[in-house]
Amino acid sequence: MENLDKTDLEILRHLQEDSNINTKDLASKLFLTVTPVYERIKRLERDGYITKYVALLDKKKMNCGMTVFCNVRLKEHAKNVGSNFVKDIVALPEIIECYNIAGDYDFMLKILVQDMTSYQDFVMNKLSTIENIGNTNSIFVMGEIKHSTALEF
Repeated sequence: MENLDKTDLEILRHLQEDSNINTKDLASKLFLTVTPVYERIKRLERDGYITKYVALLDKKKMNCGMTVFCNVRLKEHAKNVGSNFVKDIVALPEIIECYNIAGDYDFMLKILVQDMTSYQDFVMNKLSTIENIGNTNSIFVMGEIKHSTALEF
């Protein structure tokens, strides 16, 4: 972050709030002209500060109103076993995030499904077919208190 100045940080703040903002409107908010703002955005993309632009969807409208965190413990920890597990997890669209964690479990999965019946079907017909899972623990989200995609700086 040491290569970023105040204007770069302001650009990043605005883009995190609305990545669909056009360069003209962004330049106006920053009291700058369009060309330097455009060039700064391109540099931030090129330097890897901006990795991609996305649209955030309403989970309920997309029939994914239930969020479940599932902790997974593997039976064994050989390199090929872990690699195979990761390959299988990445292929499941219901799993939107997967973290390799330390502690009692090896992985934490964030899963979006329609409802409890859908989660049961997911566990019985997809998750349970993955080799080397020794133990799982599911945590069901009752309400979302804070959810942000923006980094504070």
